[in-house]
Amino acid sequence: MANGDCALDICFASPPSEDLSRCIIGIRQSIQKRDFPGLVDLIPAYQCLTITFDPLTCDRRLLTQQLIELAQGVIESPPRLSRKPRTISIPVCYEEVFAPDMHTVSEYTKLSREEIIALHTHPPYLVHMLGFSPGFLYLGGLDPQLHCPRKHTPRLRISAGAVGIGGSQTGVYPQATPGGWQIIGQTPISLFHPASDTPCIAEPLDIVKFHPVDITQFEAIRQSYPRAKYREKR
Repeated sequence: MANGDCALDICFASPPSEDLSRCIIGIRQSIQKRDFPGLVDLIPAYQCLTITFDPLTCDRRLLTQQLIELAQGVIESPPRLSRKPRTISIPVCYEEVFAPDMHTVSEYTKLSREEIIALHTHPPYLVHMLGFSPGFLYLGGLDPQLHCPRKHTPRLRISAGAVGIGGSQTGVYPQATPGGWQIIGQTPISLFHPASDTPCIAEPLDIVKFHPVDITQFEAIRQSYPRAKYREKR
């Protein structure tokens, strides 16, 4: 469907899932291989893929028809993904100084701080998409016991590296921004390096694992990063 004058959306009615994210990334990969004239960018999301193009050099009607045929082909015969997903380990300090909303989450979930940390660091999280702010990872897989509402009044400033929970999602704020999630920890590493060829620490379909560190470890990692090898585990 049209998305303004310079973009098209391929949308899916299915709820967000790993299979749907694989399908969307497969379509993106197939479009990249075709090298359509006038194509500007491909933006995957939970339930759609946005294709932006230059309207002065691209035949919109022809592009739409070609994309419909391509998407149908991918759905019927999913391609093998060209990139092997990585597992990225992110250290998180859950100490009180970095977790201003831990008590709120504990009261709502009826779980102790230790139980919250254990549940939050247990599952592997799938990166579905990037967005909101540069390098923000939308992660799937939060334990239902940790689902909790966002704050009624968002904070005007969340520290870079803050780890939060909002509804059924969890994530890390790459930059200092306003935010309404419940903050339960902080990571000492940076998730976004704009000068790098690979500015984001992860891409869609990568796996993120959180692991707890104390304040001493937090400071040691912060001082050594980016030399520390925290980016990935193969």
